[in-house]
Amino acid sequence: MATSIVRYLGELRTSSMHMQSGTEILSDAPTDNQGKGEAFSPTDLVANSLATCMITIMAIKARDLDLELKGTTAEVTKVMAVEPRRISEIHIHFEMNLIADAKTKTILERTAMTCPVHHSLHPDIKKVISFNWK
Repeated sequence: MATSIVRYLGELRTSSMHMQSGTEILSDAPTDNQGKGEAFSPTDLVANSLATCMITIMAIKARDLDLELKGTTAEVTKVMAVEPRRISEIHIHFEMNLIADAKTKTILERTAMTCPVHHSLHPDIKKVISFNWK
């Protein structure tokens, strides 16, 4: 079964339908590349996917440790390069909604770096990851 179906809607906008859940994501070309910027751009989604993957992997590990990460946030900043146009850097700053000892912090931070998206991104993309613990 396909993971998703992407439909071009016109005016540099797409609709992506997740086949298993029926959830829809819209994407627009960014304003710096002839678009309206009214939704996530495809490269925004790549950067955002890294953060969501890292949080998900940490939450799985936290659950194994009988901890809860609910309320944790990640601020994502994507930096674009030119010639060729591509993502050059992704900055993610986590605000961890958990009071934890040093060992637990280390476990969760190392776990975040094992997420599949992190391993799937080209090594030339600089990843700047920081954590702020309560």
